[in-house]
This record gives sequence, structure tokens and C-alpha cells, in this order.
Amino acid sequence: MRPPLSKRYSNAQLEHILEEAMIYLCACPAQVAEQLLQLRKVFDYQNKCISKGSQLSEVHRRISDSISKAHAELETCLTDVMQLEGWDPQTLEMPEGLRELRQKAMDQD
Repeated sequence: MRPPLSKRYSNAQLEHILEEAMIYLCACPAQVAEQLLQLRKVFDYQNKCISKGSQLSEVHRRISDSISKAHAELETCLTDVMQLEGWDPQTLEMPEGLRELRQKAMDQD
């Protein structure tokens, strides 16, 4: 069995980012969070295949290795994006200024 993914954000935190971003129509952090959740699903699937002793274990290991690298990069990206936008790193709440900007855009439509 492969070692687990190193996770900077829990699934619950990623889902919170998704909810927060979608409420205020800020799709960029949500897109990155969604991809992280999907990568985790594929990683788990590959590890299940490896643990079953599949004849294609090398294929599953290769996929798993790539997912680990992509996952680490996307977590760093999410941290950077939220920092650039001014999200609270503790609560993962969107900054008030961004909320107001999104609300104004909605009101104009």
C-alpha cells in the first residue's frame, strides 16, 4: 500500500471553501478545491487497485505518483490564491471586500 497523500486541507475544509466561494460567486478557489477532492478520489481508487495485487500494479503506482505531485502543487496553488485574494487562513472565509464586489456584480445583472 502506498503512503497516504500529504494533505494541507481536510476534505471538510475544501468543501467549506467550495461553499464559501459559490455563495459569493468566486469560482477560482472553488475550482481548485474541487480538483483536489477529485484527485483524492482517484488516488484512493489507485491505492485500492494496488492493494488488491493487480497485475497492473505498476500502472496504478505510476498514476498514484503523478496524483501525489499534482495534489501537492494544487494545494500550494490554493493557498497562494486565497492569500492573494485575502481569505482568512484560519476560518477559510472570503474577505468582506470580495463579498461586496461579488454582490455589486450580482445586483448589476
